[in-house]
Amino acid sequence: MPFFSELFVSEILKKPVLDPRGEELGRVKDLVVVKGDPLPKVSSLVLEKKRKLFNLPWSDLSIFNKRIISANVYTEALRHYEFRDEDLLLVRDIFDKQIVDANGAKVVRVNDVKLEGLNTEAVLVAADVGMRGIMRRMGVERGGEDFIRLFRAQLPYNLIGWNYIQPLEPKLTAISLTVPRQMVSELHPADLAAIISQVSHKDGATFFKDLDVETAAEALSELEPDTQAAIITGMDTEKAADIIEEMPPDEAADVLSDLSSEKAQEILGSLEKEDAEDIQELLEHEEDTAGGIMTNDFIAYRPEITVREAMEKFRHDAEEVETVYYIYVTDEEEKLKGVVSLRELLLSAPEIKLSEIMETKLKKVTPETDEMRVAGIISKYNLVAIPVVDREGFMLGIVDIDDIIDTILPPAAKRKRRRV
Repeated sequence: MPFFSELFVSEILKKPVLDPRGEELGRVKDLVVVKGDPLPKVSSLVLEKKRKLFNLPWSDLSIFNKRIISANVYTEALRHYEFRDEDLLLVRDIFDKQIVDANGAKVVRVNDVKLEGLNTEAVLVAADVGMRGIMRRMGVERGGEDFIRLFRAQLPYNLIGWNYIQPLEPKLTAISLTVPRQMVSELHPADLAAIISQVSHKDGATFFKDLDVETAAEALSELEPDTQAAIITGMDTEKAADIIEEMPPDEAADVLSDLSSEKAQEILGSLEKEDAEDIQELLEHEEDTAGGIMTNDFIAYRPEITVREAMEKFRHDAEEVETVYYIYVTDEEEKLKGVVSLRELLLSAPEIKLSEIMETKLKKVTPETDEMRVAGIISKYNLVAIPVVDREGFMLGIVDIDDIIDTILPPAAKRKRRRV
């Protein structure tokens, strides 16, 4: 059967379908879609006439375009149709569903669907997620174009190719994209978090589970606590542990503190012993204190090593630490003796020992120090991080500027770390 040019589904809705004599069989109510190769295809039209529904198989059509639709059968050949859950319908199941726009790092709605002819079939080639789709459904697309032209502008097309869309199923709540792994890895974690946050927890978890561990860990850090908890709770323990293990200890502790005690303990039990101990140590501190917001992820060297040796060690150690502002100098008992800025390290002669260039007049806090007091010290002395030591001077961790920014955000955006 001939298929003339491309069209959008909204252009044929409510359009009359004629029999060979030119009499009306009914008006287009919906289109039934089935799996095709390489793209989904239209298997039949759902027609409505006098409040009754009929099914018109694709093979019974003779002309199909936005100007005229005709069939090679008569009314008596049509079969009654009832909407069924197992059918996938374009209007009922695809229109207005959410879809991830990976290029725009956002969630949008399907406003229309573009069809094209492939051999003798009509296949789905793109989802229209832009203003054109909305205006087309309202029947004002052309008027909108004319209006926009008055301002010497054009009404853009915003289409997502169907080759990026996952296989469709009946009873859709949302449509997901088969986004190439490379494209996902190029998105900023905050953009991934924005995508996940705009859909339901269930759909967010579906999108999240396809991320590699490193990308998932970075994206998880950007999500709101309730979304983090919902996603991790829905995962199997092994996958959740892999992601938690990839996160900085303080962020991992934040996530685990929002889970049920049972789930948190399950995950902790699946972590490497050292990682689990680091996280458990952070969970033991009271909230609203330096211990409650610190991380025990930092770099510390002995005072007797040279700048050259420190630089060589730093190149390796820095890969495992989220942020590095200073190198802390500790003795064999892990007691804090001094600090060396990265600038000082780079400008010093290679054979000089760290003990010769370290700053010993340190600003430091204890785990019990109130977080706002910590923020005040960092602000007053223009620090980017401050060490946390116990009463005997043992180095426990650091509070960096990022932790302080989180502290001074409005209460609704702050998270409270509770013990597990």
